[in-house]
Formats: sequence, C-alpha cells, structure tokens
Amino acid sequence: MKVPSGQQPPPASGPVPQSGPRATGAGPAPTGPTDKMPPSARLQLDALQLANRQTTLARVAEVITRQGQATTELLLDVRGNSLKVEAAIGNTRLEPGDWVKIMRANNELQLLGKLAPAAEAGIAKALAQHLPWQQNLGAGLTKLLASLSQGLAPDLTPGQLPSSRTSQPLPDAARQALQQVLTRMPASTALTPGSGGQDQPVQQVKQWIAESGLFAEARLAQTPSNTLPDLKLALGRVVTALLAQQGQGPEQFNRITPLASPDLVQAPLQFPQPPSPTPAASTGEPPTVGQMLRLLAGMLNRITVNQLHSQVLAARPGGEGPAPTSSLLLELPWVTPQNEPRVAQLRLEQYPERGQSGSDQPKAAASEWRLSLAMDLDDAGPLHFDVALRQQTVSALVWAEKQSTLRQVHQELPLLRQSLADLGLEVTDLDCRRGSPQGTVTRLEHRLVDTRA
Repeated sequence: MKVPSGQQPPPASGPVPQSGPRATGAGPAPTGPTDKMPPSARLQLDALQLANRQTTLARVAEVITRQGQATTELLLDVRGNSLKVEAAIGNTRLEPGDWVKIMRANNELQLLGKLAPAAEAGIAKALAQHLPWQQNLGAGLTKLLASLSQGLAPDLTPGQLPSSRTSQPLPDAARQALQQVLTRMPASTALTPGSGGQDQPVQQVKQWIAESGLFAEARLAQTPSNTLPDLKLALGRVVTALLAQQGQGPEQFNRITPLASPDLVQAPLQFPQPPSPTPAASTGEPPTVGQMLRLLAGMLNRITVNQLHSQVLAARPGGEGPAPTSSLLLELPWVTPQNEPRVAQLRLEQYPERGQSGSDQPKAAASEWRLSLAMDLDDAGPLHFDVALRQQTVSALVWAEKQSTLRQVHQELPLLRQSLADLGLEVTDLDCRRGSPQGTVTRLEHRLVDTRA
C-alpha cells in the first residue's frame, strides 16, 4: 500500500482505537503486494506510532475504485485516525466495514490479510434484515384474539367480489393455540400491591417471562416438544394450521411479506417504545387468511428483533456511557379485565463490576442490575419504572404522565419502600416524576455495523 503524495500526516494523538475481531480460527491470511511510499510516508507512519515490523488492525471505512486504474484507493481507520492509501490488493476483496491486518516494514505498509467477520457481525446483519418488518405485538394479539369469534375471510378468487365471501372459523389447531395464549396471559388483577415477597407472585412472573417467546429455542433444546406453552411457538402453530388449511407447507411462509407497524418502522430500535394508542377491537370485515399470515409474520419478526437486539447490545457496546455485559429486551403480553391484550416492555441489563478507587480499602466490586419497565394502563395512563440494584442496595424512579396518577404513586411510595425493605434491601432513592424518561437512542451505525472484540 502507498499513501498518495501531498497528503498531510495525521495528528500524533487521536481517540482510543477500537480493536477488531480476533483472528483466532480465521485461517491463513492472504498477503498482498507492497509498494514504495513517497517520502512523507515515514512521517505518517511515525505519527500513527507504528514501529518497524509492528502489526496493527485497521478498519476499511471506504473503498474507491477508479475506472481504468490497476490500484484501488482505500480509506482506512487506523488507531482512530483516517489514512488514505492506494493498494494493489490482488484477489483480496475488501468492503467498507472489513477489518484488515497491516504491518509496517521500514517505510512500507504491508497488507497481511482480511480478518474473518466476528459472530456479532452476523447477528447484526440478521437484525438489520428484520428491522423494517416488525408488527406491534399488542395490535397483533388484538386482531388474533378477535378472529376467535369473527373467523377469517377466504382469499378472493379471480372474478370474485368481496361481498360474496363468507367468513370461516379458524382451523382447530389455530384456535387451540390462540386459546392457550389467552389462557396463560396474566390478568391485570393477578398481582396485588405488596405481594412481591410472596412465593406465588414470584413464580407467576418467572413463568410470564419464560413463556414470552424470547426463550423459545432454548426451551425447545431442553424439551423438544411442539406443544410447549410459549408465545413464539404458539404463533408458529397458528401459521402452520393456516397454511395447512390452504394446502401449503411451512416452507411457503418464507415467501410472505410481513405486515409492519408504522411506529416500529420510524423507530425500530427504540426500547422501551413510547406507548402507541391502544387498537380498538375490530368490528368490520374479518381479515383474510393471507392478511392474517402477514400479520403473524410481522409479530414473529418483532420477537426475533428483540432476541437479536438483546445479543447485539451485549456483544457490541456503543460509544455512550458504560456498556452492559448482558442485555435482555422483553415484551410481556397481559390482558385487562375485559380480556383485551396489552404489552409491558421490560429491559434488563447487567453492568460490569467496578471497585471504589482512590481508597486504601477498596470496596468489593459488584455488578449493577438496571431494570426498565414500561406499560400503558387504561385509567393510570403510561407508566415507566427505572430500578437499579447493586448487592443489597436499590433505588427506583417512577414516571407517570397523568397528574392524578402521579399523586396516587406518591401515596403508594411508602408501601413500595416497605416492600423492598421486607426483602432485605436498603432503599437509597425512591421518587416519582411526571412525564417520561429520556430514552437511550440506539443508532444502527454505532451498535450494529462496527465490530470490535
């Protein structure tokens, strides 16, 4: 590689470099030819603090191909600095985002090879493919449960008028799967204030989380069964039954264009998501089988996005603040006393241990767990809970948008404080504010494309 003449050397100091993915298991790296650099090359390599025979990793920020030229221009991100080079890279195909290993040989820069993509890069790619096709679970469940009584309209045949169609009941397998979902969704009256220390409510919450759909594959690996009470698996059983009714196999589901919710298209990675208006129960013409399959495809995509997003947040931290060592994004369906489905959004993150610096007797390091819970209640309106737990110390902040709810929460804070104390926790901060918290914005370019080990 060579630096075009006339390029100014980069500054000697720059931001802390990001490491690339480990080369372990990548196989032998292809070696590209090297070219003599102009006299300024030594200054630029010295400014990058590259010693002779020293290797480092660089990220390909841009590939510029000039028509009719044998060389390719690359814009490399080397140790936090941009470096434009001309390279004859032979059969090594480079694309923006690739990581390459380079070595300084005197005043030459040698390309040792391209590193194999890290596992999180594949996760990020899969996540990006699902992002535009998410269906709001609350709206989807409302339509699904309405089909228990309304049935489905058959798809139109050529020359058939919509008015001539008559609705048909759901297939038995689809009906059973939906009734199981409705039966196992907790009701808003299931948990009473102050019962958090009792064993039964704790077990109910554990069951609620386990059957949310996020752990479907793990549960199948432990207990191979098609009848597990799991949201994702239940939706899959509805899909299979509807396809079988049409004389089609499960492989046809991959050809269906998922139905997407506008709010999830505008902010696909926002979690918790700002509450959207609760959809009203459908009183018009029932959906067709094709429309219901598109709806189910979007709902399954939403669960898949939450699964992939959880892995990416833990595998590739962004640049804002400390990064969690593990993340879990959950959407938990529940029903109102009127059997109307709602969704609570839960974000659980574990932050790394840190000790107390600047003291002769440092404190024992301890992980901090942070929980965010968002839901929209009919009378109380939108509520958001932020809880932080480190060892036996806990703090909590409640956000309410309605003034009447704010007053009610303030009245209930002593009961919450006592309930936490009964669990053996030391409450350091407990407050309620009006409005909603400023959510952390997840950016695609920071969290999903760049890769580092």
